Parts: sequence; structure tokens; C-alpha cells
Amino acid sequence: MREGEGFNHPAYDIRKRKRVWKAVCKVSGFENNERTDLTRIMLCDVIVVDIKRRAGKMTRIVSIFDWREGELGERPARRLDWQRIIRQRGGGTVLAGDFNTHSQRRDPRCTERRDATYWEGIIDNHGLVIWNDDRPTQYWTRHDSMGESIIDLTLANRPFRKWMILDGRHATGSVHKIIEWELEMEKH
Repeated sequence: MREGEGFNHPAYDIRKRKRVWKAVCKVSGFENNERTDLTRIMLCDVIVVDIKRRAGKMTRIVSIFDWREGELGERPARRLDWQRIIRQRGGGTVLAGDFNTHSQRRDPRCTERRDATYWEGIIDNHGLVIWNDDRPTQYWTRHDSMGESIIDLTLANRPFRKWMILDGRHATGSVHKIIEWELEMEKH
């Protein structure tokens, strides 16, 4: 599959951009519109999708992988206009993904704060809530040491019906856990 193309699946509309995926159930009754105008057409690991029931409010879902790129260590996702992405009329915005930041604000195990200021500013300036609990979303091994952290986040300015980490039979083969969440949606 080429970047930005859909993946043929009988039950889901699936899109991929670099290391970010999004899937919307085809029979959910939601219209979904990928907003490439907000992500500079595939230059970073971010997918923005507007989801809406026919007569309902629109909700924006943003899948993020924020990582250091190249020799200068620039983070492409941070070049986007986050105010424009988050602020929209409708039912709210959800940011979910691998933010690659470490902070005691959301992870009580964190001993070294790293790369957190940028995203904490976004959270504070846009009234986003961190829906994660204290459970780790990543397990790692480096130089004969092991650890766990919360670098995969779910942020939103609207309520969730469910937020959970899937374990056991939902193993990914990755050091990251799968996070499943559902928004409270108005009935129409």
C-alpha cells in the first residue's frame, strides 16, 4: 500500500501515513473525511479525520506519532498549526498516539522529564484532558535495563464513554500497548 492510500478491509475504512494508522467502522453510521489540508499532505506522522453522524455534531480525531527526525532532531508533527487542528466548531477533538514525551504530570514513575513542555502547552492552551490512567503504555529494554512509561496518550476536550489498555490476546509484538477508547456520542 502506498502512503495515504486506503487499505481494503470489509468492515473498516483504514488509512496509513508513515507510522500512523486510522480505522473507522464502515457500518458505524459515521461519515468520515480525512483532512489532508491540515497536515500539509503527508509530510508528517499525523492523520486528521472529521467524523460525524448524518445530523450530528462533528468530532475531529487526530492520530499522532511525534518523533525526532534527521540529524537536527526536528519533530515534524510540531510544525503543524495545532490551534487550527484542535479548534473547530462541533463536537470536540481527540488527539491520540505516541507523543514520545516524559513527564511526572501524567506518569508518576517518570524520573526524567523530557520533551514534555510543547505538548503540555497544547493541553493547557486548548482545555484538553489527559484520559490516561497511571498504567504504562510502553515497556522498554535498553542497555541491560528495563522500564515502563506513559508516552502513548489520549487527549480530548469532550467526554469518553470508555478508555482502557488492552492486554493478553491483544498483544501487538510492539513495546506499545493497544489503547481502546469510545466517545460519548449524541443520539440522532
